[in-house]
Amino acid sequence: MKFIYGKQDWKTFERGEENCYLMTNGLGGFSSLTAIGSCGRNDHAVLMACVKSPNHRYNMIHRLEETLTFCPEDACAALHISSQDYQSCDLLHGLPEQPEEAVESDGLGSAPMIGRTYNGVREEGYLCQTEFSYEDYPVWNYLIDGVEIRKTIVLAQGGNSVGISYEISNRSGKDVTLEVLPHLQFVPKGALLEREQKFVVEGRSILSEGKRLYCETNGCFRELSPVFHENLYYAYDVCDGRRETGRTLVNHSIRFTVSAGEKDVLELVYGMTPELPAVKEMCGDIRRRREQLAQQAGFSDETAKALAVSADQFISYRASTAKQTILAGFPFFEDWGRDTMIAINGCCLATHQYGTAKSILQTFRTYCKKGLMPNLFPEGGEAPGYNTVDAALLFILAVYEYYRETKDSVFVKSMYDTMAEIIDWYRQGTDFGIKMDEDGLILAGRDFDQVTWMDVRVGDILPTPRHGKPVEINAYWYNALCIMEEFGRLCPEKAKDYGSLAAQVKESFGQFWNEEAGCLKDVLSGTKADRQIRCNQIWAVSLPFSVLSPEREKQVVDVVFRKLYTPYGLRTLDPADEEFKPFYGGGQLERDLAYHQGTIWVFPLGGYYLAYLKVHGYSQAAKRSVKRQLECMEAALREGCVGQLPEIYDGANPVSSKGCFAQAWSVGEMLRVYDALEKG
Repeated sequence: MKFIYGKQDWKTFERGEENCYLMTNGLGGFSSLTAIGSCGRNDHAVLMACVKSPNHRYNMIHRLEETLTFCPEDACAALHISSQDYQSCDLLHGLPEQPEEAVESDGLGSAPMIGRTYNGVREEGYLCQTEFSYEDYPVWNYLIDGVEIRKTIVLAQGGNSVGISYEISNRSGKDVTLEVLPHLQFVPKGALLEREQKFVVEGRSILSEGKRLYCETNGCFRELSPVFHENLYYAYDVCDGRRETGRTLVNHSIRFTVSAGEKDVLELVYGMTPELPAVKEMCGDIRRRREQLAQQAGFSDETAKALAVSADQFISYRASTAKQTILAGFPFFEDWGRDTMIAINGCCLATHQYGTAKSILQTFRTYCKKGLMPNLFPEGGEAPGYNTVDAALLFILAVYEYYRETKDSVFVKSMYDTMAEIIDWYRQGTDFGIKMDEDGLILAGRDFDQVTWMDVRVGDILPTPRHGKPVEINAYWYNALCIMEEFGRLCPEKAKDYGSLAAQVKESFGQFWNEEAGCLKDVLSGTKADRQIRCNQIWAVSLPFSVLSPEREKQVVDVVFRKLYTPYGLRTLDPADEEFKPFYGGGQLERDLAYHQGTIWVFPLGGYYLAYLKVHGYSQAAKRSVKRQLECMEAALREGCVGQLPEIYDGANPVSSKGCFAQAWSVGEMLRVYDALEKG
């Protein structure tokens, strides 16, 4: 699916920063800028490299400053085709916006290490931008006084290299020179470039902090006296209470002249290895990869095809396990156990990436400990984090979904002991207060533990305390027992009587029924939280093994629709609840207090649609209804991160994506819905 935007989409600078693109390299690195080519976030980058997959990321090239000059030069200054906002320095310091004097060289290179400081004014190249499009990679078109420029950025798969090309058609009647100034950082993702950091230009490479960036170009590479650019302004960090300004360094430029009446192409490739791929090669690789992914997924729906390709952006190599993993979301998150076990069904199984799914499940089996799956993988000498009650149960569900798709009984047999171990530990009790109660239901959480997906803790504040028996955990538990009963037929020599325990759990699950509201309690804890109407109950319906009667399943679906449903996700709390928060934003505390208190999450919407189809017998009428409701997904793919689905929206009015602009389980769960619609 090709997404095309025109000048109507950036009537103002602020409108131009509403949307961005994302390309990932399969290592944890990525490239992401706004539709007008600016950095609206600290985490935007032309090249966010990953030096150890998937989490050791470095913002190498933050942005590109681009100017066009007509030759012979007239009295007019060079015209920016790039766009970037700056926080006014007179607002900060009461000083005029002008460069400071250069600091003397420290003798470590041919150019001074600490350079002049420039407090910039807004670059408004968006005014001459005519188009932005994204299909395989982002493309920008510009028109200035008879000069057409088509800019492409492409990221290499499996490497830390980025290619940039400028196709220039000069019908202006004058020679024109395009100058590109890469703004460098060479800092860990999210860090601020310090003025003391030293950069050395050696030939066509730049060295800083032990990292070297190589450059290949057919333009004129010129070393410059270093200039620090201060106060780059990040509007999309401001609204989240994050650091609102940034700093970059410019120490070289690329110049390229095109004669009057001629056409030519400037190409630049930057990467962290001496041998760099060509731009054309990278473009071809990405196109072929997209076509292969779409073909393998096999969807007929165009939106589903686009999501199948987008799902691949989250798959990454993990160096510590030498296997693949799923990154939870961009630009903020890493690979987490819970997110992976939810996302794997859509991102891998619905797209027929069975080998990837198998690799991920094998990785998690290796790290199973006391019946728990890691929520965080080990980095360096650190131990894995196991603070999740759902990841291990979701692991069993993922193995089951894998088996349903592939009938790979050999794989199930290889996983059987691990799955049985999980059941045994949950029955006898394990860490974080996770234990089966006398009634067969699972207890979880104690003190300040937060072990379900509503896992925010702010100091001594638990905005969504769910200690006790959470509804979705016990639905997972029942399904895990039913699955193990089925798998016992594949491993009869190891089979146990899981069926009788499942029957007990099903009978005890009746305690969750809230007769007054006609739906399920969110948790059994003896507190007011029990009767809060939340989206977690939908998974008690959508899962393959029914823990409720058909009549109650339909009641749950109807209540969730009335109280929590929006076409972009499910609210995490009934708007009528006194604790409902209609807006997500502000500082960390404000955001955390709203995160699961009404904020709309995209991924539970998949559970809702699957539950709706289930209670209506997957009828053609039900499928038509879901398809109609899904039509707005194409609009969602155009907003925020192009071709992706975000993490969350405001609880009151979901008009702008928030949180991670691309979230794995959001994409994965919607792919499961499209998969269900096209099957049978």
